[in-house]
Amino acid sequence: MIKKIDKKNKFVSMFNPNTGFYMRSGVIENGKDTGVDPFMTSFPELLDIGIMGHCVHGASGLCIKSGVQCYQNGLKTKFPNMSFENFKRIVDECRGKTFQFALGGRGDVDQHEDFEKILRYCRENGIVPNFTSSGLGFTDEIVALCKELCGAVAISWYRQEHTYRAIQMLLDEGIKTNIHYVLGNNSIDEAIERLRNNDFPKGINAIIFLLHKPVGLGQESNVLDINDERVKQFFNIIDTCQFDFKIGFDSCTVPALINMTSNINEDSFDTCEGGRWSAYITSDMKMLPCSFDNQDMRWAYDISNDTVQNAWNSKQFEDFRDHFRNSCKGCSRQCECRGGCPIRRQIVLCDREEKDLYESKTRFCD
Repeated sequence: MIKKIDKKNKFVSMFNPNTGFYMRSGVIENGKDTGVDPFMTSFPELLDIGIMGHCVHGASGLCIKSGVQCYQNGLKTKFPNMSFENFKRIVDECRGKTFQFALGGRGDVDQHEDFEKILRYCRENGIVPNFTSSGLGFTDEIVALCKELCGAVAISWYRQEHTYRAIQMLLDEGIKTNIHYVLGNNSIDEAIERLRNNDFPKGINAIIFLLHKPVGLGQESNVLDINDERVKQFFNIIDTCQFDFKIGFDSCTVPALINMTSNINEDSFDTCEGGRWSAYITSDMKMLPCSFDNQDMRWAYDISNDTVQNAWNSKQFEDFRDHFRNSCKGCSRQCECRGGCPIRRQIVLCDREEKDLYESKTRFCD
């Protein structure tokens, strides 16, 4: 168990690199836990690192065929992958301070030219690497590396033969395997049907539902509406049914969980952690509070010749946090929700009268 004491923000956090178990205390005053959640950490506990600058499978149009609208605009945007030297520099700064890396970017990270070196360097420095993949390029060698070095592996739900093949390859090796399912207008009917019929591959650890965002190739027409009866039906199933696997959501979905469920333990709700607990680094070394700012780059901070710590303490990141500080101040659930997504306000699934989303007028030129 790794223990971290954040003296500035007055809390303690712990992480088990073998099981993935994580917990943190409330704000500690006079040696006692107040039960009040700390607002942020002094250094990101999780980093989402976009090691892929381009998608090697882009020409196949897999995302489009599967109904997944790539938020990284991977079909059109081509940058070099992150160099191992730059990745190594990030690890060196994060050693002893960051628990996990989520590896990603514009394509399958298992196709990175330094994939094995990246995984090994993480582990050698006490950081657990995890990643999401289509699984299209999986080989026995890649799966063996996953088993040896990764905490968990997620397969994007592309509804194709290679999806099932990749999941089964991981399961056959006893690897903790999740499915990442993008939830939008074009996929919610399928999600309802599969949940009702327990029609996901047997043996998986969890289904993680990721809310569709209109970023990159993501279309506005695919954004869910809280008044849609299908949305209410979906969350009722989540709230009332038991499954053979765990159910998880990205933090963007927390407003919906607060408003449309009543049986889920609310201690499991953790709203948007962007700029407060986590951050994203692009393949060309721009650090953002969240990966969904990868098109606008509104809050980007260049760390090519700078540090993660300076980015974390920057005016850009502070401006991003102001959304959480100032949104929906009259709402009784403000501390649990904090106004949801600062980047795409239309995805915040809330229709409360108290909804009042803060929007900064500041623009940065870094």
